[in-house]
Amino acid sequence: MTWWRWEGEDLVLLLSIQPRARRDEVTGLHDGRLRLRITAPPVEGKANRHLLGWLADAFGVPRSRVELESGESGRRKRARIHAPGRLPEWFGRLGGEG
Repeated sequence: MTWWRWEGEDLVLLLSIQPRARRDEVTGLHDGRLRLRITAPPVEGKANRHLLGWLADAFGVPRSRVELESGESGRRKRARIHAPGRLPEWFGRLGGEG
């Protein structure tokens, strides 16, 4: 299984998150997942909210069209983007369609 898949118009991403980073960035692939560093701390859901907002911006959709399907309390997460408006440059560079 790859780190992404289409389910109809939705894009599902398998993620590995490193919170409390210096900046928000994609760092590559790790264990079959997209590895992201985010600046928010893993406290009271702040990292999850920050991650979902970052994904919404990256894929050109409102925050309401991005959801966390699993991994709420861990570093390994699965996110769904409902009908992405665009695919970011790094998506194609890391082996996604685009």
